[in-house]
Amino acid sequence: MEFVVFQKELELQSRGWIPTFHDVSKEIIEIVKESGVKNGTVCIASHHTTCSVMIQEASHDIDSFDLEYLQHDLLDIMRKMIPDYAEEGQYRHPGPIHSQFGRYVDEPGDWTSMNTDGHLRSCFFGRSETMTIKDGVLDGGEFAHVYFIDWDHVRARHRQLNVTVMGTTEDINDRKFKNGETINTLRRYMDEEKAYDPHFDLQLER
Repeated sequence: MEFVVFQKELELQSRGWIPTFHDVSKEIIEIVKESGVKNGTVCIASHHTTCSVMIQEASHDIDSFDLEYLQHDLLDIMRKMIPDYAEEGQYRHPGPIHSQFGRYVDEPGDWTSMNTDGHLRSCFFGRSETMTIKDGVLDGGEFAHVYFIDWDHVRARHRQLNVTVMGTTEDINDRKFKNGETINTLRRYMDEEKAYDPHFDLQLER
């Protein structure tokens, strides 16, 4: 059985001033097809510490911020958990040493390090997602789209998304677990848990 590892890098441009959601679904599908992998996985990972990857339904409706409604709903929730960096000293980071490091690596100003909200949101949300490839098709259900989220909105940034496809070029004959039997995960009560208890009759005695 031949095992294939196939990698591509997607180059993206974020706009700044508000987090950017890049829909990269078409590109991921194209990369999976180009890889020749029939059955395996694809890992979609951010190259950056202020970015995340999300697999979610496309919301269709777009507001005046150029965000799909579902994306803006998510941003609203993240802002409640981790408020936008709005004033100096709002967060401990960046401290004076980190600010000096930014100058050392030729950042345009101390303000570029005031992206603590982006770092924390990335920590909470995660920087990668892995999807299954079945019979040469990305398995995202009926409605899944792949989004690269740039939480860092202090400035427009050039970004990179790493895609790694791994798997076999051969067919998988049978992937059904126990012949596709539906697994019952609901709680099963034992007979003694369902047995008669004299306390049941208390309300009848009144």
